[in-house]
Amino acid sequence: MNKIFETPLYAYRRSPDQDASRPVRHPVVIVGAGPVGLAAAIDLAQDGVPVVVLDDNDKVSFGSRAVCYAKRPLEILDRLGCGAPMVDKGVSWKAGKVFFDERQIFGFDLLPEEGHKRPAFINLQQYYFEEYMVRRVHEMAAAGAPVEIRGRNRVVALGAHDDHVRIEIDTPEGPYELEADWLIACDGANSGLRRMLGLDFVGRIFEDNFLIADVIMEADFPTERWFWFDPPFNRGQSALLHRQPDNVWRIDLQLGWDIDKEEEKKPERVIPRIKAMLGEDVKFELEWVSIYTFQCRRMENFVHGRVLFAGDSAHQVSPFGARGANSGLQDTDNLCWKLKLVIDGHAPESLIASYNWERVFGADENILNSTRSTDFITPKSEISRVFRDAVLDLAAGHEFARPLVNSGRLSVPCVYDEGPLNGPDAPGLPHRSRPGAPASDAPLADGWLMDRLGNRFQVLAIDADAPDRLEEGGIEVEILHLSAEDNPALADRYLGKQHSAVYLMRPDQHVAARFLSWDEAALRAALARATGRA
Repeated sequence: MNKIFETPLYAYRRSPDQDASRPVRHPVVIVGAGPVGLAAAIDLAQDGVPVVVLDDNDKVSFGSRAVCYAKRPLEILDRLGCGAPMVDKGVSWKAGKVFFDERQIFGFDLLPEEGHKRPAFINLQQYYFEEYMVRRVHEMAAAGAPVEIRGRNRVVALGAHDDHVRIEIDTPEGPYELEADWLIACDGANSGLRRMLGLDFVGRIFEDNFLIADVIMEADFPTERWFWFDPPFNRGQSALLHRQPDNVWRIDLQLGWDIDKEEEKKPERVIPRIKAMLGEDVKFELEWVSIYTFQCRRMENFVHGRVLFAGDSAHQVSPFGARGANSGLQDTDNLCWKLKLVIDGHAPESLIASYNWERVFGADENILNSTRSTDFITPKSEISRVFRDAVLDLAAGHEFARPLVNSGRLSVPCVYDEGPLNGPDAPGLPHRSRPGAPASDAPLADGWLMDRLGNRFQVLAIDADAPDRLEEGGIEVEILHLSAEDNPALADRYLGKQHSAVYLMRPDQHVAARFLSWDEAALRAALARATGRA
């Protein structure tokens, strides 16, 4: 069994702040050292924004927890400098199979298009993910970046003011207070900060329970996502099987609503279920067991003055579809560049409202897809079950029915259509690269497009006559000149049938605006809109 989650990676150390005569003010304090909080810390610190992370623990999470990480979050992690160890350790996959009873009814490929640096998905235990991110923070701090993690620092009280937040923190050596210009709440689904502000979720809790079991075994199953409806080993329910590194396999088994959760987590209940699935002769060891209930909920607003919510503290979705950690990483990806501009005085504080608009939009999209998955996986009436089973029967022999089969619509990046920061669009360019969309990766003559984009505003000039630099409102815009002839995949994904294009790219690698040719006045106007100044 892996012991990494028993090792303190950010052990408690007394801070000079604890001996100060009055609360020390920090530009940004993040509460929660899970993947989302650490991503926010890395993002801000690598842009020079001082940040302190507070966590009531001192080590990574116990158990696999989040497992599947999609291509877009891996690109975000590349931008943060910790994508490579994730992919190197993780199990890459893009194919899956869907079964009904004992029959395979169809398979799917999540990334049939060639020419992408990162795979459609990797599977990796969350404790590895957190370890790599903590080590990235320590590496940055050792190099002089303004970031630190304070373990065993538990926030016990919060006072929100117009221009700052004051927090009281409990430690092994007693309490102390801090102030923050901005506080980012990444303290999970049971967020204490949310409760301190008297806030709650709105949404649905579904009447069903699922057993998660991570088992260690040697098996020759292919590296694919396998999902069963009504399998012989779990009649009337569903099941899911995923490979992870270190010969760990994730098994999800639907249990139903009226169960005793504590009883169902006991090995004498879990082991027979797994043997029924894998076979009596298969040797395995339980690493981690948990039970979860489908929940599709979110806060009404993610922004409350100087307190900003991200990840599970802001929204919850069912695990089918891998939307939890993946959407949390997209939260911080959206937030941090905006916060940096506001702190530096290059954008009005009202820019933060666009974080709320765009990520509430993203949460609602995830909740919609997750709710549809849940309704299909767990029919609520006999009629809906008959319909579901008829769709599955049809899908076995008829391709038209397969899009109706919903075993968990897997995470795809959010496109901020009609978002408040979107600028003009040009006719005839590919729909996939429209304003609000994340950039599509493409192989270049000298590397990958996604490795060239991010962390600042940029102009992508493809066969367009453009200058070498642009500055507006104190923001330096980098201009990348690229040739369609030298980069055919880039041309396909960004030009279509047009002969040239100019894209304004946001620091989070999303398209802000696009034009057919260089138009400096229009670009300046688009930049002003993308920074909340217009």
